[in-house]
Formats: sequence, C-alpha cells, structure tokens
Amino acid sequence: MGMNPPKVVAAIPARWGSSRFPGKPLAQLRGKPLIVHVVERAREARCVDLVLVATDHTGVFEAARSAGAIGVMTGAHPSGTDRIAEAVRRVEGWEIVLNVQGDEPLLPPENIDRLVETMLESPGVGMATLCRPLDPERAGDPNVVKVVRRRDGRALYFSRSTVPFGRNEEAAGALLRAHLGIYGYRREALERFVALPPSPLERAEGLEQLRALENGMEIVVLDAPHDSLGIDTPEDLEEAERRLAGAEGST
Repeated sequence: MGMNPPKVVAAIPARWGSSRFPGKPLAQLRGKPLIVHVVERAREARCVDLVLVATDHTGVFEAARSAGAIGVMTGAHPSGTDRIAEAVRRVEGWEIVLNVQGDEPLLPPENIDRLVETMLESPGVGMATLCRPLDPERAGDPNVVKVVRRRDGRALYFSRSTVPFGRNEEAAGALLRAHLGIYGYRREALERFVALPPSPLERAEGLEQLRALENGMEIVVLDAPHDSLGIDTPEDLEEAERRLAGAEGST
C-alpha cells in the first residue's frame, strides 16, 4: 500500500440482498446511491487512513470506487464483519479496522473519530462500539438494537427486545441505550471473531456482536458524540431525505 501503510481502515460491508430492503446500497438519497453517502462520511473522519467497500455486487463496487473508496469483491458471508475480514486481508500494515455499516448515510465523522481515538489510546481494547441514549418510546422497536453495559463500560448484552425491562420504569429509562452499528477491531480480535462459527444467540437475534459475547470476547461500548440513522426500510430512507433536506435548508 505504499511507503506508509494505513493504520486505520474504514471497511464498509455492502451486501446486495436484504430481506427488508433489496438493493439498498444503490437506493437513491438526495441524488446519490446510499453507499456513496457512507463512503463520503467515512472519508471525512480525521482518524481514517483508508476507506474500502466490501461487496458482492458489481454495481456497488463501481459506485464505491466512484466515491473514492477501494472496492473489494467478496464471497458470501454470515455477517458484515466476516465480509470485511476477507477484504482487509488484502491490505497490509493496518492496526485498527472499522466495520462501518453500509446503511448509515448520516453517520457523523466525529463518531468514527471517537471510536478510533479511544482504541489508539487504549491498546488493551480489542473490540469497541458506540451507543446513544434511547427515547423510551422507541424501546419496543426491533429495528433499534438495545445494549446494556457493565459498570466498566463493557457490553453485557445486545437485543432487539427492550433491555433493561422497565419493572422500575424510571430506573430502566435512565439506562436505555441504542446501539450504533459501527465496530472497531484490532487484528487479533477480528481474526478470533471470524474464526468462530455463528452462535446460537447471534442466529436467534440476528445480531453478529452476540457471537463475540457468547465466546467470552469483551466489547467496550462508548457514548457517541452524535446520533445517527440506520436505513433498514424504505421508510427510513424517506426520513433520511427529510433530515438532509432540513440540514440543507438551515445552511
């Protein structure tokens, strides 16, 4: 990769098939494919040296390259992390790889930098991710992944269900956190993760991070500086259109 290998790689998995939103990576948002928006957000992060898109679709590959990312064609994989692991094996010298979800067109670059800076400052952290406070009214939405943490900031559990349950509503509401789908891995942690088979809880909830927890891997869960919006459905895409239009109107 030249004289100075990239220390931090932002890898964006972009699978074409989606049960809820087929063809999502190339869905148009403000006149550009969704994957292009994600590439642009990753390239704006100060701490990222290289952006690549790992995909199984030639159209996504070409869109990623047009936006300034490296495109990597990959095979079939059980999760986005498995997909990016195949892709970054072609990159030498990296220290940290970020799994940046391909459906986060509004991802603030500051969130990426927060994750990277913490990992660079804490060599003992092998895997980290982000969360934000969650409105109790959204706690029952299965498209919003919830996370609960230990007192030291490491993950206890992730779920599409409401956790913690609100037997004491005030106490539970103060602890509600939405997981933001970006992960940071050191090389050893990434290789350990992808060497493990998909786990029972991972298959039950459809959440790849549970594979790590079920096998004793620790995940540091940091508070993100800003919220984001994952695109799971066409309705989410409409909401992203509204937010971007509002941002443009306020400038």
